[in-house]
Amino acid sequence: MSSGYSVFVGNLPYRATEDDLGHLFSQAGNVNNVRIIYDRETNRAKGFGFIEFSDEQSSQNAVNQLNGTEFQGRTLRVNLANQRQ
Repeated sequence: MSSGYSVFVGNLPYRATEDDLGHLFSQAGNVNNVRIIYDRETNRAKGFGFIEFSDEQSSQNAVNQLNGTEFQGRTLRVNLANQRQ
């Protein structure tokens, strides 16, 4: 079980770096980890990734503040990745 709270980020610009995303998402709270998903065969970004925060409120802030935000010319989709029900 992860100690953090993750958000899924879709529609990422292919040139975005993990540092770029970490900086953007730090507006919402304390970022523990940033992971952009890459294609194993081509090593190119797939256009989505995950941001892990240290607390649930920060992950919710990210969804509320950054979903629909324009970033490097693309409109980001941000959703909670590990919703507990």
